[in-house]
Amino acid sequence: MRKLLRHSFIAAATLSSVILAPAAVSHFDDKEPLQSARQSYFALVAMNFGPIGAMIKGEAPWDEAKLKRYAEDLDNLGELDVLRFFAEGSDKGTTRAKPEIWSNMDDFSDKFAALGKAADQLEDVVEDSAGDRKAVAQAFGEVGKACKACHDDYKSKNYLY
Repeated sequence: MRKLLRHSFIAAATLSSVILAPAAVSHFDDKEPLQSARQSYFALVAMNFGPIGAMIKGEAPWDEAKLKRYAEDLDNLGELDVLRFFAEGSDKGTTRAKPEIWSNMDDFSDKFAALGKAADQLEDVVEDSAGDRKAVAQAFGEVGKACKACHDDYKSKNYLY
């Protein structure tokens, strides 16, 4: 059932992007939509990652239903082909993506794959943990490590112009 829902989510996201892409492209030059897509993707990751962290730290009430939803969404985001948002030439403009991404695409790709794997493991732990906060915190930490590995090498602290 979970895989069916995941595939439905991916199909809906793909269909939405196909329908909306022409409108988005008509308002921007050919590289800006890629930057917007990247920024939107990372905003979605943060919107799911942040609340899980808040629950783990005790800054938000522990809510199994929300936790499952956030973990599932992170897993779905980890399965998207985000590398298409990093096409050659899309490193220009207002961005925090370092130029090293495009010269080290294999390493960058490997780090994104590690994020996807960590997000998948987090979802599995959340599904199977029966409220084991320690197990969830450990799996969540692995997602954080995967994010940090990429940020350390490929994300500028300041916008690049």
